[in-house]
Amino acid sequence: MSIFKKIMTAIRGGATEVGEAIVDSNATRIFEQEIRDAENHLTKAKRDLTGVMAEQMSASRDVDRIKRDIVEHEGYAVQALDKGDETLALAVAEKIANLESELTSQQQALDSFSGSATRLKELVKKSERQVNEFKRQLSMVKTTESVQKATSAITDNFSSSNSKLLNAKDSLERIKAKQQKFDDRMKAAEVLESENSDNSLAAQLKEAGIGATDASANSVLERLKAKQK
Repeated sequence: MSIFKKIMTAIRGGATEVGEAIVDSNATRIFEQEIRDAENHLTKAKRDLTGVMAEQMSASRDVDRIKRDIVEHEGYAVQALDKGDETLALAVAEKIANLESELTSQQQALDSFSGSATRLKELVKKSERQVNEFKRQLSMVKTTESVQKATSAITDNFSSSNSKLLNAKDSLERIKAKQQKFDDRMKAAEVLESENSDNSLAAQLKEAGIGATDASANSVLERLKAKQK
């Protein structure tokens, strides 16, 4: 029996691992959906807040109306007393008492709506800030994922084509070596040709001061001076 329990525990553990793997592989999608859900709840909260604020406005109007009625009936009671009609004044006083009781009730409702509206406004603002922050984080997460995928693709491509790159490098070196060898042969041929030509011999004689020399302005001037003597 204990073996069966262990097997079931292992199965549950495996299911948990699979579930966590699924969550991890879809973490960004889940996060994005959770943001959308939060936005939907926030929209509903705003509608509810609108209803509370409408009730607050209605209760505020009722309070103002009752206060005006009380002031008005207090004036009636005073007038009745001035005329010596205490029966009428008492009836007005009962009306005032009812209005004051209603005022107390409406004021409590107004205070309750006002307090709820204030708390809900703060919650809505806080939720909006949080949702906006999550949106910014989601954008950063998506950008990071894109960069990581690009980096991974580049790394994979480089690894798979590494041998091809090495082969290409070898080919390039062989081509360069072949071209250099050709240039060396051409230069060697030019040197050999210059050494075996008459021009090379004339250059060697000139360097030794043998044979004809190039005419220069100084030599021409000296020749002309000699003729004048």
